[in-house]
Amino acid sequence: MKLRIDNDLMVEEFFEDTRLLGIVASIEQYRFCWYLNQMLNFDFRINNTIEIQLNKKTRKYFFPIYEYGEQSGTIKHYLYNNHDDGEYLLPEFKHLDFLWLIKDDIMHDNEVNLLTSSIKSIPHVQLITELTNEKIKNKQHLIF
Repeated sequence: MKLRIDNDLMVEEFFEDTRLLGIVASIEQYRFCWYLNQMLNFDFRINNTIEIQLNKKTRKYFFPIYEYGEQSGTIKHYLYNNHDDGEYLLPEFKHLDFLWLIKDDIMHDNEVNLLTSSIKSIPHVQLITELTNEKIKNKQHLIF
């Protein structure tokens, strides 16, 4: 008997009750997190235990993830760096610098709109857009 991992089911479960934002910002990830923490009262911290590692072209690429859990609820925020040394976590979105995953509880449209307008006020942020699950080809790259 052969055991197989059902990747589709794993992806479906991981992305249940999530929202994903794509951000274009010409700034380092740690500086972007600093702005988020200072201006929006978040508390993003790097979490090396969930860092994404991709093996491509006989090389290893590392994509750090910053994490913040809201005090008042169960919503968790994850900020991914979308590129490392010329390789992309989501190659279909090469123009995006960061990916912001909101997970573990439903965040309503008005809350997401308020968050996106607040993020737009941060220096160096040029664009922020919500990504739908249907447009993401490499969802499995975001799973930790």
